[in-house]
Parts: sequence; structure tokens; C-alpha cells
Amino acid sequence: MFQAAKPTKVFQEVVAQIEEAILAGRLETGQILPSERELKEMFRISRGTLREALRVLEQKGLIEIRLGVGGGSVVRAVDTGRVTESLGLLIRSQKVSLQHLAEFREGLEGNIAAQAAKRRTAGDICKMRELLEVARSCAAAGRQRREELLETDKQIHLAVAAATQNPIYQSILASIHDNIHRYYERFLSMEDRELRENVEDLCGLIDAIEERDADAAGRLSRRHVHRFNAYMQERARQAEAGTDMHSPSIDQAAGERF
Repeated sequence: MFQAAKPTKVFQEVVAQIEEAILAGRLETGQILPSERELKEMFRISRGTLREALRVLEQKGLIEIRLGVGGGSVVRAVDTGRVTESLGLLIRSQKVSLQHLAEFREGLEGNIAAQAAKRRTAGDICKMRELLEVARSCAAAGRQRREELLETDKQIHLAVAAATQNPIYQSILASIHDNIHRYYERFLSMEDRELRENVEDLCGLIDAIEERDADAAGRLSRRHVHRFNAYMQERARQAEAGTDMHSPSIDQAAGERF
């Protein structure tokens, strides 16, 4: 199953060979790796090098090291949560600029909306409509239900992703919306006008998805992300300048590309 490791890259190559065996299906989920003694002989490496490699594989989520009788290194199912964890940490740390985050989201959420329009089911639309009614109620109540609206907005975006039937889209979008609230707290005021605009954008998006109009759904989703990024960019600029937000300049920025 494995080859002797190259002496110049012993540790990395052990990790690479076992990882490839798992991803290629030669080692299946739930299967126990050969014993340490057997692995040492296969790779022709020391016990310390082997254990270092196994620790890295465990950190990657590819194996689980079980102790005791019947224990060993057990192959785990590939978990998309591990893939998106680093993205979530990057967003929460706010090391990504508003512009970079918006640029990524515009492309991603535009594609998601377009795919959702092509693949959505009646059940997907029913779920979106139910959430939209909650969003309308929150917007009508104003800022006192701001947090509830933001949570409902998140659930609507996740429902749109679910309609794509693509687990990669769902996982990445969930990671973004689980962690973006720190940007909202710093840069998004969500006054009554913004609350209403948010719901209006979502109404148009869901209409397009229900009508299976992929082009319109993608365009509306990108415009929605661009509009609210423009609000946050303007708020960030004026916070630096020590002035208040000026809605006209924000509206102009939001409309530049659409």
C-alpha cells in the first residue's frame, strides 16, 4: 500500500502518501490503519517521525487516533466543516478587507442564486417564502428587531444555497454568514431605510428564483451584496474622518455598477 519514504522529506511524504490513499478510496472511512510497527516497516521510518505524521493527519481531520484495546488510527469521513473552518477564522479575525470580502461574496452568491433558480423545488420556495414573511415583520418593527432580521436574512441566504443541491456552496456560504456579523457590528447601521431595502432585495431575489430566471437571480444577488458593502465602505470611511454617514453618497456608490 505504501512505499519507503524519501529521506529528504520523510515526515511530509508519510502524510502525503496516507492522505492520498484516503482521498483515492484505497483506505475507506472506518478502516483502521496498519499498526505502528507495520507502518514503520512500510515507510522505513522512526517511531517519532511516524507519530508526528499521524498527528498532522489527525489535525487535518483525516484520521482519529483511538487509545486502548481495539484502538488505532481510524480513517474519518472527509468533513467539509474542516475545509471552511479556516475561512471562518479568517473572516472573524477581520484580516480580510471589506472590498475583498464583497468581491468574493458577489461572485459566490451570484452563482449560488443562479444555480438555485435552475434547481429549486417547490419545498425550497415554500421555505424561502416563510422566512421572507418573518423578515417583513422584523423590518416593519424597525431597529428593535434588527438582530432577528439579520438572523432571518442569514437563514434565507442559506435556504438559497440549499436549493443549489451543492454541498460545497452550502458549506462555504454557511461559514461566511456564521462569521460576518463582526463586520456588520462595526460597519452596518441598519436603520429603518436599510432594513426595508434589505427585505425588498430579498423579495426580488426569491421572485426570480421561483420564476427560474437564473440571470435575474444572479444579478439581483450580486446587486444586494454590492449595495450593502457600499453602505459599510462609506460608514468605514466616514468613521475614519469622524463624520456621520451621508445616505446620498452611499446610494450613489451602490448604484455605480448596476
